[in-house]
Amino acid sequence: MPMPVPAPLPILRPATAADLPALQDIERAAGEPFRALGMAAIADDEPFTIEELERYRSAGGAWVAAGVPADADATPVAYLVGELLTEPLTEPLAEPDGAGPAFHIEQVSVHPRAARLGIGRALIAHAADHARTLGATALTLTTYADVPWNAPYYARIGFRPLADAELTPALRRIRAHEAELGLDRWPRLCMRRAIPDGPLTARTAP
Repeated sequence: MPMPVPAPLPILRPATAADLPALQDIERAAGEPFRALGMAAIADDEPFTIEELERYRSAGGAWVAAGVPADADATPVAYLVGELLTEPLTEPLAEPDGAGPAFHIEQVSVHPRAARLGIGRALIAHAADHARTLGATALTLTTYADVPWNAPYYARIGFRPLADAELTPALRRIRAHEAELGLDRWPRLCMRRAIPDGPLTARTAP
């Protein structure tokens, strides 16, 4: 019996200025499933403004997955934005990435119509490859502890929760800002994943 052929992943590319309104649409659509968990405030939360998205894009920290099946000219179905946090950890971690700087994933969202295809994992692997060129030794993110497609998902692909004592000043500022926005109505946490030396792909990422 022939082996099943994996579904082709979409094209991953840097976001363009023309993509930014579509990223807002993706974020709104990706927020809708939170309603079923009683988190309507998250579903109703406004996406990044065009100006905020442009800040990440112009700094080289915004990528999209364009089209399913792969089509570089298609409308994006997912995106990731992030930036390098240059403040290292105060104390080295007992893991390979030590206390080096981290690339912080500010947002990764997949349109529900493209969910469960490995696109989020592919974007994270792509960001890790870019982050390595900047000297980052790890990825970080903040997420909801009890939402199935948040912390439990990230744990499955190699992220681990950070204890409060492990947070850098930059991560503390990020968490404080999230609290100001009211995101802490439900438990949130920071997570971290080491970046290996070699390049990652969606098939080889943790």
